[in-house]
Amino acid sequence: MESSIQGKVKRPVSKGLRLSDILVTVLVSLVLGVVYHFWGSVYNLFKPLFFEADELLYGMWFAAATLAFLLIRKPGVALIAELAAAHVEVLFGSGWGLNLLLYGIIQGLGAELVFAAFRYRKYTVSIVALAGAMSAVGSMLMDFYLAYTDDYAWWLFVAKYSMRVLSGAVIAGFLMFALAKALERTGVTSLLRPASAKDYEALDDPKHV
Repeated sequence: MESSIQGKVKRPVSKGLRLSDILVTVLVSLVLGVVYHFWGSVYNLFKPLFFEADELLYGMWFAAATLAFLLIRKPGVALIAELAAAHVEVLFGSGWGLNLLLYGIIQGLGAELVFAAFRYRKYTVSIVALAGAMSAVGSMLMDFYLAYTDDYAWWLFVAKYSMRVLSGAVIAGFLMFALAKALERTGVTSLLRPASAKDYEALDDPKHV
């Protein structure tokens, strides 16, 4: 009798960030922060190809937010990850200085707002791509705020940031989603995320006995 009662007790599922969540987020950010630093060299290779071609690679600088969220799936992770990755770039001696931290906050917030809009319960590739695109919009707002776009003709502005938004959706969205899925197949993500209430309910379901 006692065991049957215990089998029906709902296990609490923590929605807040645990220390392990923060550590994993920071670890992911450290790795991607290093990638961010060296990505500039790859980015510059695209400049001579055609007009504003480098914008097609810009999405990599939003990857920390989406990948970390896909691994942890908790509120605040996207923002923390992008800001932490920006800190790594600053430590590497980026010429952008403190402005880089502002970019990290706004870009991470762009992704965070998308995940929040779906109450952190949906992780489809289209939602992740939208989060990457919104990070790109955040970077655009920062460019506008810092007056980097003052001399742009309207067609240049549209062309440049359309490619950046597309890059955010593809690299930070589709590519990071594929990477997270690959990690999931290795079983790594099961160590990062606790069992959900649905998982416990599935165990209690007679069909699974």
